Amino acid sequence: MLTRMRIRNLKSWPDTGDIALKPITGFFGANSSGKTSLLQALLLLKQTSDSSDRALTLHFGDKTSLVSLGDFQSAIYGHELSNELVFELDWLQPKSFVVTDPREPANEIVRDERLGFSTRICAENGRSGKVARLVVPELAYRVGNATFGMRQKSEGQSEYSLFAEGTHFQFLRRAEGRKWPVPAPAKCYGFPDQVRAYHQNAEFLSDLELALESQLRRIHYLGPLRAYPGRTYTWAGAQPTDMGQAGDKAVDALLSSRDRREKISRGKGRRRVTLEQYVAEWLERLGLIAEFRVESVAEGSQIFQVKVRKLAGGPESLITDVGFGVSQVLPVVVLCFYVPEGSTVILEQPEIHLHPAVQAGLADVLLDAYRHRQVQILLESHSEHLLRRLQRRVAEETASPADLGLYFCEMGPKGSTLTNLQLDMFGRITNWPKDFFGDEFGELAATQQAAISRRRRG
Repeated sequence: MLTRMRIRNLKSWPDTGDIALKPITGFFGANSSGKTSLLQALLLLKQTSDSSDRALTLHFGDKTSLVSLGDFQSAIYGHELSNELVFELDWLQPKSFVVTDPREPANEIVRDERLGFSTRICAENGRSGKVARLVVPELAYRVGNATFGMRQKSEGQSEYSLFAEGTHFQFLRRAEGRKWPVPAPAKCYGFPDQVRAYHQNAEFLSDLELALESQLRRIHYLGPLRAYPGRTYTWAGAQPTDMGQAGDKAVDALLSSRDRREKISRGKGRRRVTLEQYVAEWLERLGLIAEFRVESVAEGSQIFQVKVRKLAGGPESLITDVGFGVSQVLPVVVLCFYVPEGSTVILEQPEIHLHPAVQAGLADVLLDAYRHRQVQILLESHSEHLLRRLQRRVAEETASPADLGLYFCEMGPKGSTLTNLQLDMFGRITNWPKDFFGDEFGELAATQQAAISRRRRG
C-alpha cells in the first residue's frame, strides 16, 4: 500500500509537502485547484515504468496513455525550465525487503517492509530555450532508515557515483582504482547495468527497481468520462487488468471472472460469491436496480447482453434502457472488486452522473473494498454526499479516522496548496475550510432576503 508522496514543481504545485496516503484518500476542492495533478503524478510514474523505452526519462504521454501532459516544459511549474521536478513515494511491502552482505550472506544489512523512492529531474536547455534532454541528478531508494542511490559527481557531469546512507554498508568496486565511469540512470528510477558490473555488492539494486515497478503495476485507474452502455458486448476470452480509462472493459472483467470461477469474500462467516453476484448486490443496495445479469444472446455465442430489472418482479430491460447512472457506476464497483487484493485504485470523480443518495452509498462501496480486499482508494471528488457518508461511518465506528486521508486543494497566487482536513473520532472535520462546498449559508440567506423583499413589494 502507498503510504506517502510528495511532489515538487508539477503543473500548479510548487511543493505539495508530505501527503499521507491512507486506505481511502480523497482530494476535494474547486475546479482547477490541482486535485487531478496529484493523481496524475502517480500515473506519470506508472506509464513511465510500463514503457519499453529505457532511455525515456519520463513518459509524458500520448493518445493511448493513462495521462498526457505534453512535455517537460508543459508539465513543469510555471513552465520554467530552470525548475526541478521531484517525486517522492513511500509504500509498504507485503513482505520485508532484505539487503545482505554478499561476502557474508547470513549478515543482514537491513530488513524492513517500509520502502521509499525519490528522484530529481531537470532539463538541459537547447537552442532557443527548448529542452535538449532531461537529466536525473539523483535517484534514491530507502529501506527502513537506510538509503541507497546514485547521484552526479558534479553538476552538469554525465558521470555518477553510488552512495549508501544511514547504514555501515559500502559499495565495493570489483577492481579498485579502475576508472569505470557509471553512466546516467535508466528512465528516472533505474540503475544502469554498469552499476552491477562495476561493483561486487550492488545486485540488490535491481530488486529495489523491481519493487517499485511492482508497486506501480498495482495501480489501476478509472477516468471521469465513462463509456456509454452498449446493447451488446463481444467477449472472446480476454482477461483485462482493469476497466480501461473509460470503464469500457467492465463487462469483459465480469465475464473473465466468471470464466475463472473466482469468488469474493464478504467477511468472516459469510458465503463467498462471484463478482457478478457481488456487483448485483451492490447495485441493489445503492437503490439503482433490483436485478443484474450478463448473458449470451445464444448458446455458445461470444456476444453478450447486460440485463437488469429496475424493480423486483418488474420487466427485464437492457442496461441501455434504464437510467444512465447504472452504466456510470458499474465500472467503479467492478473495478474495486476485480483488481487483485492489495491493489491501489485511482478514481476521478466516481460520483459523476449519480444521484446524491447513490453518491453517498458509493462511500460504502469504497469502504467495503478496503475492508474485505485491502484495496486502497485514491480519489478526487466534488461530492459533498460522499464525504458526509465517510464522516458518518466514522461517527458510527464502522470506519476509523486512521483509515481516511482527506485533503482540500485550493489555488492561490503562488500555486496550489493543500490542507489536511482533521477528522476526529466523531466524524467531525475540525478545520473545515471556508466555502468548502460553496457558500451554502450565503445562498440560504440570499434566498430569504429575496423572499422578504418580494413580500414587501407585494
